[in-house]
Amino acid sequence: MPAMFRTLPPSADACHVPHAPTGDWLYKCSVQKLVVVISNIEDGEVLERWQFDIEWDKTARDDSAPREKSQKATQDEIRLVIRQITATVTFLPLLEASCSFDLLIYTDRDLVVPEKWEESGPQFIANSEQVRLRSFTTTIHKVNSMVAFKIPVND
Repeated sequence: MPAMFRTLPPSADACHVPHAPTGDWLYKCSVQKLVVVISNIEDGEVLERWQFDIEWDKTARDDSAPREKSQKATQDEIRLVIRQITATVTFLPLLEASCSFDLLIYTDRDLVVPEKWEESGPQFIANSEQVRLRSFTTTIHKVNSMVAFKIPVND
């Protein structure tokens, strides 16, 4: 089982992940999954869980036979995923509580992680609805995505 890490602590610059070597880790094929967890600040309840599973071509580490794929084709696939993520507002429940997010990165066990990060559990949502999203590929990776969300309780 790969290690899972989350960033700590939340900062004023919410989009900045301190000392995040994720690009390097992705290039070295050391990341299996990226997960964004959105939680209620008051009680810590997980409301949404965006999961991106990353499969990589083991032969890509050898420079001998990289897969052929144009940058434009990859960008077009990513653009479609982003468009689909944007469209999820049509079915995701409205988040009315103040929320925070954690970034979970599933990595190889032997990877050295930044000092300010800590190990974490998967932060699953009990009784959730799950929707698979589009996937995309690069010359090295295949990325499958999904969102899980808490089913609202009608009063």
